[in-house]
Amino acid sequence: MVAKFGTLFAAAMCAIGVAACRSDAPPASSTATAAERAVPQQPARIPMSVEPVVRFTPPPAAYNGPLPPLPQASYALPRSPEVVQAVYTFAARHPEVLHYVPCFCGCQRSGHKDNDDCFIKSRDAGGRPEWDPHGMG
Repeated sequence: MVAKFGTLFAAAMCAIGVAACRSDAPPASSTATAAERAVPQQPARIPMSVEPVVRFTPPPAAYNGPLPPLPQASYALPRSPEVVQAVYTFAARHPEVLHYVPCFCGCQRSGHKDNDDCFIKSRDAGGRPEWDPHGMG
C-alpha cells in the first residue's frame, strides 16, 4: 500500500512539475536581451487630477469663555434641557471632534458641512459661538 501511494505521489508531482514548466506564452523575440525580457512592462499611467477630491479645512479653535444662552425652542425638546445644554457646550468646546463627524439628518442640503454646523451657526473673531437651533430638534 505504501509503495502504491509513493508511486501515485511521484506521478502527481511529475505532472505538477510538467504543468508548471509548460508556458502558453509566445517565445520571446530573439533580438531582445535577457534583461529586457525580465523587466515587466509598466501599465499605461492614467493622468490624475491635480485638484484634490476632498479639501481639508482645519476645525475652528475651541472656545473656553462664557457661553451665550441657548435659543428658546418653540417646541418640546426631544431630550432634557440638561442634555441639550451639555451637547451645545461640547460643540462649543470641542470643534476638533464635531468638525470631522458627518451629519446624517440631511442638513447638508441646507449648507451644513459637518456635525459642528448643526450646533454652531458662526463664531466671532474670539471664537464665541452663535448657536444654530437645528441641533435642538
